[in-house]
Amino acid sequence: MKKFGKFLLRTLGILFILVNIITALHAYKFTHFYNAADAAPQNKAAAIFFGINAFKQKNDAPDSITQKVILTTSDSLKLEGWYSKVANAKGTVCLFHGHGGKKSGTNAEAQVFRSLGYNTFQLDFRAHGSSDGNTSTIGYYESEDVALAYDLIKDKGEKNIVLWGISMGAATITKAISDYQLKPSKIILEMPFGSILEAAEGRIKLMGLPSEPLARLITFWGGVEHGFWAFNMKPVEFAKKISCPVLLQWGANDPRVSKKEIDAIYSNIPTQKKLMVYESAAHESLCKKEKEKWSTTVADFLK
Repeated sequence: MKKFGKFLLRTLGILFILVNIITALHAYKFTHFYNAADAAPQNKAAAIFFGINAFKQKNDAPDSITQKVILTTSDSLKLEGWYSKVANAKGTVCLFHGHGGKKSGTNAEAQVFRSLGYNTFQLDFRAHGSSDGNTSTIGYYESEDVALAYDLIKDKGEKNIVLWGISMGAATITKAISDYQLKPSKIILEMPFGSILEAAEGRIKLMGLPSEPLARLITFWGGVEHGFWAFNMKPVEFAKKISCPVLLQWGANDPRVSKKEIDAIYSNIPTQKKLMVYESAAHESLCKKEKEKWSTTVADFLK
């Protein structure tokens, strides 16, 4: 009986170590984007055990006359943005893409904003698109990227700055406001996750794996690997610091961000706010999915 007890403890210990190794690898892959030539293709089994290889996406061409702008982070990363002007602009909208995205992925939204009379500034987050770096912290350090974009537009003399973000971009806006006390005129948040833990749960579920304890371990290791306490990345809490009108939008078929997360964020926004649900949309561009509804809703909000 004593031998069996020792065997059981040894087995549990080995399993504990293996689970932590696997989740640490998943956390690394969740927060790392390879350059196109730097990672070999992988099969499904490798993805389950070691995480999915993600690649930096190349930008498509801008769909308007743009000025390329380079911003520099505190750790010397170069971030690439596109600044597009319209005649007699009412203001400027800064656009922030989601995890694994790129600035040209927001071309459809930027085009609508320009048609409504707004200049646009589209940014590649660090580790995305044409910007430097290969490490993403799912919004934690990227809050500086949002602040740099905001300061750029503010320094141009713009008084009416609107921040728009989708998924990680939306979540990052909330942290930037909390970290840097930004004062935009209005904010449009589309499908922000409530916390990094919940974002990890959404990712794990899409892989067909049990979210607990894997999501919690991935969140822990992701933070440890990049030098921050990931459990503190909570847009649901950062929302309490917002001091301007907010349009919060979500797709009813979203498999990543739950209605519970959206409702909690909405409840914590202390200012004038509106929640719009898109019944046919999932975790995707709401503008592309339901363009007429999206354009009308955004136009009304910006009046």
